Amino acid sequence: MNLHIPIFDGHNDTLLRLFASKHNDSFFESSQGHIDLARARAGGFAGGFFAVFVPPAPGEQPANDDDLPERLPFAYALETALAMTALLFRIEAQSAGQVRVARTVDDIEHGIRTNTLSAILHFEGADAIDPEFHTLEVLYRAGLRSLGIVWSRPNAFGWGVPFRFPHDPDIGPGLTEAGHELVRICNRLGIMIDLSHLNEAGFWDVARLSSAPLVATHSNAYALCPSPRNLTDRQLDAIRESDGMVGVNFHVGFLRRDGRRDAATPLDAVAEHVIYLVERLGIDRVGFGSDFDGALMPHELGDVAGLPRLLETLRRHGFDEASLRKLAHENWVRVLKKTWRR
Repeated sequence: MNLHIPIFDGHNDTLLRLFASKHNDSFFESSQGHIDLARARAGGFAGGFFAVFVPPAPGEQPANDDDLPERLPFAYALETALAMTALLFRIEAQSAGQVRVARTVDDIEHGIRTNTLSAILHFEGADAIDPEFHTLEVLYRAGLRSLGIVWSRPNAFGWGVPFRFPHDPDIGPGLTEAGHELVRICNRLGIMIDLSHLNEAGFWDVARLSSAPLVATHSNAYALCPSPRNLTDRQLDAIRESDGMVGVNFHVGFLRRDGRRDAATPLDAVAEHVIYLVERLGIDRVGFGSDFDGALMPHELGDVAGLPRLLETLRRHGFDEASLRKLAHENWVRVLKKTWRR
């Protein structure tokens, strides 16, 4: 019997890991990466946002990590995104009922009650969405329920932030006209808009245009770590005012004040960001957005099976059981109820 508090997570890149493995890896039991079903069970992982991220096309990697990659060719982005989406549906079909693609909040709540892993189909960047939005309508019918307008590169809809440190997120212009329309259509369909990776001007465009709560699925506090991937106090205030939320990213480079990619970073660093965000946003507007399988985790956490150690760290920092349940899954359920259409 699993006695852990169920944890619903704002972001993982497990589909990318499996896609890149060329069928040499498995979601159900694996020695690679951070998430498989066996370790998820051990860690109390109830599911989360499974990202479809299209990597740079061959030969299009930037010269260094500080540069924004070029826009992706649309045909390549669409082909790759559909292949990764199909991979998630194959996992569901092969799971014998243990994994379910969640399309409604009821699906997630049922999964938590029945120990069924719920997977939200999320696109990390709208590179595979055409400017006429035909693919968006089709993908929504298939199960797409969350969309990041950009990854850390430009596309037809807006501009992302590079991985410079230290740097602020005020880089480049705001959303394009197509980006404005993308926000409106996502609101109409009930697709959650993810603000992680979006530059500051784009953030404020979404804040002005969107009728839904503002959500950053896997970002931290800029005041504690001045990475452009993190959120300034002014951005956090806007998220609070919209009754949105932030999923705390476990990547050590977005936790540490010096920005170093050092796996020896203690779990206390995660707790520091959780505490700061709770003080700024309120206990109802903070959750987890691990970035499992897409980033460097603290050794003390390791992988998804180490999530109980994170909860124990937060207990040690004064969070009671009711607060931990909010951080672990109740806040994600709350914000999705305000965002999705039933």
